[in-house]
Amino acid sequence: MTACVYTIASGKGGTGKTTTTLNLGTALAMLGKKTIVLDADIGMANLGLLLGLEKSKITLHEVLSGSANINEAVYEGPAGLKVVPSGLSLRGFQNSKPDKLKEVMGALIEGMDYVLIDAPAGISKDGVIPLAVADKVILVVNPELASMADALKTKALTEMLGRYIEGVVLNRAELEKTEINRNKVSELLGAKVLEMVPEDANVRRSAAFKVPIVIRAPKSPASIAFKRLAASIAGEKFTETSEKEDKESFVDRLARSIFGGK
Repeated sequence: MTACVYTIASGKGGTGKTTTTLNLGTALAMLGKKTIVLDADIGMANLGLLLGLEKSKITLHEVLSGSANINEAVYEGPAGLKVVPSGLSLRGFQNSKPDKLKEVMGALIEGMDYVLIDAPAGISKDGVIPLAVADKVILVVNPELASMADALKTKALTEMLGRYIEGVVLNRAELEKTEINRNKVSELLGAKVLEMVPEDANVRRSAAFKVPIVIRAPKSPASIAFKRLAASIAGEKFTETSEKEDKESFVDRLARSIFGGK
């Protein structure tokens, strides 16, 4: 089976693209899918920061400069996820040759089910290549006009490159206006809203602890959204234990500890 390559893109920075890439990738790995995430934002890399890999000696910078092999830049992440971070130094960025990413992809997809590429925000040469090597592109947007307008430009560029927009992840959505947001975004961008990730304080807390939210706070609203998205992409049914069931389970366990029995 050939790996499916998804590029996670956005028109502007700050939409939650990197957080989406990391948590979607981790959630896919938790489903038993062989998954690798790659930070193609060689100028403003953040993926490694979210996992504590910022001090890695070999990153995508070294690979794209020709001084290292891609296999040397692959690190073990949570739940069996593979991670290729980019470096933080300006010198590493200057020495990188973005065109080499096409060569790198050949080695990355071997033996994988999914490859997720965290693309640079905006429209630039560095941003075009991650779009060009993708099988499918997912746009991450916020429910605000500027984010939508920039996402439209990225969508147009993706289609010019002959690539396919799989859909949109509406991040930091307002739950009380869920359907309104979903319909408006889908209509404006001309693409299906794959998932809506609500504003969730656990996202920042998880980032501070350098652990994906799907692992650190598995039952939080944003975590459930990311896991539901992963299940949808993997073609699997998503099941969620309700709060009521959790409480009953706790009571049952408490009763067993007091009165004994199975």
